[in-house]
Amino acid sequence: MTQNIQNKDIKIVGKLHSKAQFVAIVGVMAAFAAILSYIETIIPFSIWIPGVKLGLANIAIVVILCLYGAREAFAVNIVRILVVGLLFGNMFSISFSLAGALISFAVMVLAKKTDLFTIIGISVTGGVAHNLGQMIVASVVIETYSVVYYMPALMIAGVITGIIIGMVGKIILKYMTKIVKNKR
Repeated sequence: MTQNIQNKDIKIVGKLHSKAQFVAIVGVMAAFAAILSYIETIIPFSIWIPGVKLGLANIAIVVILCLYGAREAFAVNIVRILVVGLLFGNMFSISFSLAGALISFAVMVLAKKTDLFTIIGISVTGGVAHNLGQMIVASVVIETYSVVYYMPALMIAGVITGIIIGMVGKIILKYMTKIVKNKR
């Protein structure tokens, strides 16, 4: 199977025709992402590396990025971070989440635009970039670059979790693509 054939299932298939449709899809996907974030807080997941999470909410982000595009995915990402941060975190956690999410999002959008990556590859680039963004914020906040010693472990964790999130996202995208195509 060639890369082009694999990428045909991540072309933008949905087109939002009105502001109401935009608000509806962003609201539903942001709620889905927020629920996944909450689920992640109650799942005991520890691999002895501070800060490593599965990133379940990124399932919603990568799916909407591939299904609708960057504008919708960006809106979902920001709404999810603010809602989850206000409900379960604080300004400190919001700043860490925003740093990781914005860098991750930019990298995923660039990866998608190249048409070289499947949804799994897009998710992996996002996972690695997210950890890099959070390391940058951590080194600024604690005023030391000693946190870079975590980088190799965090990069490996970003690849592994990116693969898992991408695989789940691919399954969801397959079904959502059918739904969106049937709604036209």
